[in-house]
Parts: sequence; C-alpha cells; structure tokens
Amino acid sequence: MQQKITPYLWFDDQAEEAAAHYTAIFKNSQITQVVPGPEGRALLVHFELDGQPFVALNGGPAFRFTEAISLFVDCADQAEVDELWNRLVEGGAESQCGWLKDRYGLSWQIIPRTLMELMSDPDPVKAGRVTEAMLGMRKIDVQALRDAYDGTA
Repeated sequence: MQQKITPYLWFDDQAEEAAAHYTAIFKNSQITQVVPGPEGRALLVHFELDGQPFVALNGGPAFRFTEAISLFVDCADQAEVDELWNRLVEGGAESQCGWLKDRYGLSWQIIPRTLMELMSDPDPVKAGRVTEAMLGMRKIDVQALRDAYDGTA
C-alpha cells in the first residue's frame, strides 16, 4: 500500500547527501529511488526512515527549513536518545526541550517515551515538575525527569 501522505523536504543541493546521512542513522532505512534532473544530478530522492517514506528535492536556495516544522522521534530509552541526538546534532546546533537542528537545518525532536508518560501523569504536581525539568534541558535526560517526577531533583 502506498503512503497517502509523505513528508517532502526541500534542500538547496544536498538532497542525496542528506538522505544518505539520515538512512545511515536510523535502522530499517533506505534510499528507494533517485530521480535525476536535467543535468544528471539528483533532483528527487525517495527514502524511508524506519519505514516512513520521505521525498527530498534539490530545489535550490529559495527556501530554508524553520522550526515551524520538525520531525518527532519517539525514543525507547536514554541510550536511543543519546545515539540519535549525537548523530543528528553533529554539524548542527542544539536547541532546548529535546529539539536540535541538523547540519542541513532540519529540526528534530528527540524525545524519550518516558517524557510523554511522566508529563501525562494525572497528578498535576508531578507532571508540572517534569515539565519544568524538561524546559531547562537541551538533550532530554530521562533520569533527571524521573528525579523531578519523584521530587528528588
């Protein structure tokens, strides 16, 4: 079955490089098609990240990525957060609350499942402490979130 909605990412001229970078980071990922443009270089690059299809376009410098759109990555644990954060932020920039910009300017949210679970606690005091702790972080620290939740931070 073909995906009905596919994120379409506009790059200046690094679409193939970016797709190769991303598919090397995420498991179960691959470049599925490269469509050449009139000059023989890649115009479109179709790729999958852990089964999610994307299309990258070499569209020129007319548009840049902004934080108005980001890719949210659900991470199982701190080890996955650390690995993805370190690989994606290389050549990019850290932001806050689990956000970063990669070397191509694309924004990512590298979020451990624990954050969403603890922030959703029905106890507003515990959930509030977790939210406050998260607001002071760049890369999310699961143990610090648990400490905030328990009131031991």
